[in-house]
Amino acid sequence: MDYETVIGLEVHLHLKTRSKAFCGCSTEFGQTPNSQVCPVCLGLPGSLPVLNRQALEYAIKAGIALNCGVQEFTKFDRKHYYYPDLPKNYQISQYDLPISRGGHLDIEIEGRAKRIGITRAHLEEDAGKLLHKGEASLVDLNRAGIPLLEIVSEPEINSPQEAYEYLAALKSILEYLEVSDCDMEKGSLRCDANISLRPQGTSGLGTKAELKNMNSFKAVRDALSYEVERQAGLLNRGEKIIQETRLWDVKELRTVSMRGKEEAKDYRYFPEPDLPPFLISRELIERIKAAIPELPQEKLRRFMRVYGLSEYDARVLVSSREWADRAEKMIEGYPDKNKKIIVNWLVGPWLSEANSRNCEPAELEIPGGDTALIKLARATDEGKISYLNAKKAFNMSITSTKLSPFDLIERENLYQVSDDAALDGHITAVIKDNPRSVADFKNGKSNVLMFLVGQVMKKSQGKANPKLAQEILKRRLSDA
Repeated sequence: MDYETVIGLEVHLHLKTRSKAFCGCSTEFGQTPNSQVCPVCLGLPGSLPVLNRQALEYAIKAGIALNCGVQEFTKFDRKHYYYPDLPKNYQISQYDLPISRGGHLDIEIEGRAKRIGITRAHLEEDAGKLLHKGEASLVDLNRAGIPLLEIVSEPEINSPQEAYEYLAALKSILEYLEVSDCDMEKGSLRCDANISLRPQGTSGLGTKAELKNMNSFKAVRDALSYEVERQAGLLNRGEKIIQETRLWDVKELRTVSMRGKEEAKDYRYFPEPDLPPFLISRELIERIKAAIPELPQEKLRRFMRVYGLSEYDARVLVSSREWADRAEKMIEGYPDKNKKIIVNWLVGPWLSEANSRNCEPAELEIPGGDTALIKLARATDEGKISYLNAKKAFNMSITSTKLSPFDLIERENLYQVSDDAALDGHITAVIKDNPRSVADFKNGKSNVLMFLVGQVMKKSQGKANPKLAQEILKRRLSDA
């Protein structure tokens, strides 16, 4: 039987505030265990929470950017469950009146656009962290109380690849908003996935499994792919799917059962008595909305329209806000109307150097500053330097020296030779050394010409102007 995959994602996002959601403790990562706690985070009797205003405003900002309706009346609730890293035995969260709901996110999958609904985005506090050592488990409560924004999608994702694209698009928007560093290695962005199968052509929902312990978008995609096969196998054998929480085993590349999946009633939600309901004014919503920057999709369309870029090039350049802003300054600074020349350098050699160093494009530094690349691209386009030598100087400048590319071009004498007389000796030698190729050209094999041009480039150590060398060779061979 053919099945349709139904996936819903729950993304938990650490908001980039300096203090926790309901107290003044620091949120700085990597500090001594249990050094950033107070009576509020520890759940000591008599301690009272106070909402972090910055966390509230970041949550509103994210909701607006995700096309949600921000609720003018919202409240917090207690979500009860027992776990060693939850000192109060309940979590301050939101249940029936979240900060925002009813949004959507557009993705592109296999060349077509698809809109994924967003059910809600609500604020809550994070739990602590368990560290397992042998038979013992240690508890670090530094993370307890850090503000989390939980973003819940509609069950409208129909493949592991769609889930991957949704997460990538969501992360890009959140980074542009600067509400979180979205660092999955630090746990700043975590994702749980709910997945079920249903017979193709039906509309009901099957029994779902919740997947946890996925620390990258690739892991989410791999875990979902495994689960599709596992559930399809059970259904085809006439067995039932059990509603449960399963963990992704990175080493074994499979999901394993963890526990039965809870229902909302199991958490015994009720309104948080220590926090009043909150009224969010239209004035505050409009002020936050006005401060939202140009988001990735808007910037992508503008880059294509204003600079005449392909969708691929524009997508590479808008991959992060910092990189997009820096790249645009270089594009604007390029003096020629044809911006494709500088863009080719940004999506080619620049990106290649960043990838080889395992860093973000915006983190790459070039001696002489970004204007050095603009000068290099311009000189290459004008034929003053060959592209190969320009790339060589660019790579050397970043890799091993503090000299700008042009300083290296001067030092290594890498300027392109564009003088007939200077090239004549190389061309004469190439004609003499390759009689068979010369004969093939004269017999009508015109593609041999590029081989001979390559030989001229080799003899000139890459300094010859290839276009001029081709013209001279063609003329010399035709006259001979």
